[in-house]
Amino acid sequence: MLHSSSSSLSVILLLFLLVNVALSKTLKRDVKALNEIKASLGWRVVYSWVGDDPCGDGDLPPWSGVTCSTQGDYRVVTELEVYAVSIVGPFPTAVTNLLDLTKLDLHNNKLTGPIPPQIGRLKRLKILNLRWNKLQDIIPPEIGELKSLTHLSLSFNNFKGEIPRELANLPELRYLYLHENRLVGRIPPELGTLQNLRHLDVGHNHLVGTIRELIRIEGCFPALRNLYLNNNYLTGGVPAQLSNLTNLEILYLSYNKMSGIIPSELAHIPRLTCMYLDHNLFSGRIPEAFYKHPLLKEMYIEGSSFRPGVKPIGVHKVLELTDTEFLV
Repeated sequence: MLHSSSSSLSVILLLFLLVNVALSKTLKRDVKALNEIKASLGWRVVYSWVGDDPCGDGDLPPWSGVTCSTQGDYRVVTELEVYAVSIVGPFPTAVTNLLDLTKLDLHNNKLTGPIPPQIGRLKRLKILNLRWNKLQDIIPPEIGELKSLTHLSLSFNNFKGEIPRELANLPELRYLYLHENRLVGRIPPELGTLQNLRHLDVGHNHLVGTIRELIRIEGCFPALRNLYLNNNYLTGGVPAQLSNLTNLEILYLSYNKMSGIIPSELAHIPRLTCMYLDHNLFSGRIPEAFYKHPLLKEMYIEGSSFRPGVKPIGVHKVLELTDTEFLV
């Protein structure tokens, strides 16, 4: 008898929860924000955003690209993914009112203008993907307030100015993509304090400085696997201390103004698989240890001043990342 009443109680509780979820209303703040975004994004998105409630209302499903979750008596918007639909116009500032967002993905559109400083309000944001747009102005330092951020991609835009040092305030950051912009100045060495940073790509900008400056903080970049510094205006040599980045797998230095010899210490980086030195001013010989490295598959050296007889390893190919790799 006791077992029967316990089962009945479980069923009643389950029904109560289901009814409660069904009756949950979307937080007015989020409804207002999404409707403002809807009004600003244009017909390409609006045709699939039916009804007044972005989380779904009655028989209407949630709006395409909108993910909601229940918190207490209300539903809140936790993810907004509207990409590759040719959105034209300024970054929709109303997004910054969606305070429970954990993912914002507006990549591969035609957004213009700056990212508003109010972006710093999205304290729960983990993934911010705005690549392949036409965004301009500086990268707002307020992004450094997004303490939960693990993935930041601002590549393939028109950002100018310096890389903000405030990005070093993101303790969870794993992937930082800033390539193909118009960034100037030096890469902040403070980025080296990011304990979880695996991938740093600042290629195809107008950056200056040296690698020695970048790695001057003791114990820097402890988790870094991929370092892309290509197609900038970096000078100086490759310091032997770079071998302290023991997790490094890809070192991409192509198309800079770097010079000097390649230190043999780099051949002791245990996981090094790709090293791109081409189109710089390097000279001397490649230490024999590189040719004996068990994992080194690619070493590209064209366009430098190495001594005759120096040979590359492997066949050069353009390195590109897929969306899948971005979300690893």
